[in-house]
Amino acid sequence: ALPISHLRHVAGGRSADVGSERLFRFEFPEAPGALRKFLSYFEDSFFNVSLFHYRNYGHDFGRVLVGLQASQSKEDDQKLDAFLDALGYRYAEETSNATYKQFMTDEG
Repeated sequence: ALPISHLRHVAGGRSADVGSERLFRFEFPEAPGALRKFLSYFEDSFFNVSLFHYRNYGHDFGRVLVGLQASQSKEDDQKLDAFLDALGYRYAEETSNATYKQFMTDEG
């Protein structure tokens, strides 16, 4: 689903300045102001948004692909996991996705 929903629209590959990126796919109920509400959670977060792609097909839910930078410490990973769980949106981590690795990282 990741290649069809998002990666086919993302061109240029990974920035050389992005390190320690983790990739997440979110779904949230689509309603007026829903995207703004979703984005507001990231305003004061500890993490840098390194990639953002929003897809709206007119369905009942919006799809967002977000890359977040965090250091590689276990403590920061735990903070990020707690932050994501507190958002209350359905999400899946895509950092290990083969297509993402091939086209959007140095590992490809």
